[in-house]
Amino acid sequence: MRYHLEVDFLDAARGAKRTVPLPDGKAIELTIPPGVRDGQTLRLRGKGQPGGGNGLAGDAYVEIGVRPHPLFTRIGNDIEIELPVTFDEAVLGARLEVPTVSGPVTVAVPKGSSSGQRLRLKGKGIAPAKAPPGDQYVRLRIVLPHQITSIMEELAQQWRRTAQHNPRSGLGNTS
Repeated sequence: MRYHLEVDFLDAARGAKRTVPLPDGKAIELTIPPGVRDGQTLRLRGKGQPGGGNGLAGDAYVEIGVRPHPLFTRIGNDIEIELPVTFDEAVLGARLEVPTVSGPVTVAVPKGSSSGQRLRLKGKGIAPAKAPPGDQYVRLRIVLPHQITSIMEELAQQWRRTAQHNPRSGLGNTS
């Protein structure tokens, strides 16, 4: 017997118990192991149809489909998440709460951080039963407010007049 079961991302990451309804009205209780992957097939010994001539029941196979998560992206056993940060948090540094598959943790955003910078949370990725846990990577994305205030404009003008920084200096001439 073959079945398909869709599960939420966090249930696949943490493990869960689900009931799979069978065509004959019965149900199979299924333990989803922590770290199960999209497309992985779980084998349930003796939970299939009975064999011919009063033979033993065969196996049931359940293919797992993992629904995407709005915040987390899985890459192997690692997790990636994008963290919006304000201009002042990037410039001055900050301690911010970040969601992980096992619950929120506090991360230190270093002073002078840039968009695209990645921070590593060791062991906060997927933790399969028979393998070491992956890591979670937090990609910073600096987000400006929709309304730019006069104070922000003045700070930017001062920066433009005095800064020697050119982030495009390494691009070279493309002509």
